[in-house]
Amino acid sequence: MNNNEYIIEIKNISKSFGDKCILDDVSINVKKGEFVTILGPSGCGKTTLLRLLAGFGKADKGEIRINGEDITNIPPHLRPVNTVFQRYALFPHLDVYENIAFGLKLQKVPAEEIDKIVLKVLKMVSMTDYEDRDVESLSGGQQQRVAIARAIANQPKVLLLDEPLAALDLKMRKDMQIELKEMHKKLGITFVYVTHDQEEALTLSDTIIVMNEGKIQQIGTPTDIYNEPQNSFVADFIGESNILNGKMIKDKLVEFVGHQFDCVDEGFGEDTEVDVVVRPEDIYIMNRLDGAQFTGKVKSCTFKGVHYEMFVDSDNGYELMVQDYNAFEPGSEVGLLIRPADIQVMHKERICNTFEGEVVDATHVKFMDETFECEEITAFEAGAKVKVQVAFSKVDLIDHPEEGTLSGLVHFLIYKGDHYHLTILTDDGYHIWVDTDDIWDKGDLVGINIAPKDIKIVKADE
Repeated sequence: MNNNEYIIEIKNISKSFGDKCILDDVSINVKKGEFVTILGPSGCGKTTLLRLLAGFGKADKGEIRINGEDITNIPPHLRPVNTVFQRYALFPHLDVYENIAFGLKLQKVPAEEIDKIVLKVLKMVSMTDYEDRDVESLSGGQQQRVAIARAIANQPKVLLLDEPLAALDLKMRKDMQIELKEMHKKLGITFVYVTHDQEEALTLSDTIIVMNEGKIQQIGTPTDIYNEPQNSFVADFIGESNILNGKMIKDKLVEFVGHQFDCVDEGFGEDTEVDVVVRPEDIYIMNRLDGAQFTGKVKSCTFKGVHYEMFVDSDNGYELMVQDYNAFEPGSEVGLLIRPADIQVMHKERICNTFEGEVVDATHVKFMDETFECEEITAFEAGAKVKVQVAFSKVDLIDHPEEGTLSGLVHFLIYKGDHYHLTILTDDGYHIWVDTDDIWDKGDLVGINIAPKDIKIVKADE
């Protein structure tokens, strides 16, 4: 594709604050006129990326281009972008007109021209006749419109929006989503929008960039991101999902929840461990058991306004979330069916914990900056560099961090139907993954122990 189609080119951008990596080799291309949303949880790097694009900070490495021009080291006021912040940043001592005109006056735009521009942008944001109003007398939604009007007054090529609707109440946020989409159509300029709100991203965007821990997880249309998540983080973060361990038997045949299902996926090999995603609205639930692929018993049924949300224990002991327009009472036996096109098969990101390690002596190995006792090591000499493998289910978490060989906090968790898969971030910044039946919450402090018999040591190059 010709680079002229891209108004923004972000190439291999990295940024750290102290020892913490905020952006890790991020590359993005944005087409002219697109509405692109950068989506992710708090701390994923999305706002840092937007600030680098605006010029409010400098990357450690990488390059940013707008309209083909390298702007990596150009100051904010010389970049063809404007930013709308969450807190609007309006001048309280100026009225609506003066707030919008402020930047134009700095650029020495003639007064008559300023007048035309201010009236034009006020019309665009549905604020005609508000030019003499004190900004502090406006509602949150009106202040947001003024902030957008000020940002588009000098016709930037790119409008950056940093969680601009976060301070509004739910109804106003919904209304402003519709208005933003309309504004984008009218203006025809490129919008780059940052949010942690999945519904907002799905509603507004042409393209969604999902980020986590400084890395891009997936780029795609809202439909692609929702229907074809590329990994378990995206599947869990975007909407409700049943995320389950599975095995690809062969092309177009997958096993999960103790049953085999026809699917549309190919190219995973045979007898390959995979993750399977099934959206709750894609599980068909019925009173009759004949014609069903498998059966279950309804645990709970909650009305959610448009549909009922039910949790069902399947015949093989897996808990599934099911959404349907009809209510099925708790305790009732139901038939369940999943169509091939509604099953999304994903490559597993990892099948066990793997660390770089070093043999200390015949019964100890060092990894994650800590020395662990292990069963007798006969194949390696002291000082040998090795690979250490630990099964997810062999990591023991305890309530008291001080009683663990390591300690850390629960960083991320996914329910896999019959167990939880946790990501633990250790105090020294390492990740360790754990399968457990115990219920932990994100942010819980834990101790980490691994039994000597559960530490497997292999050659470093295996």
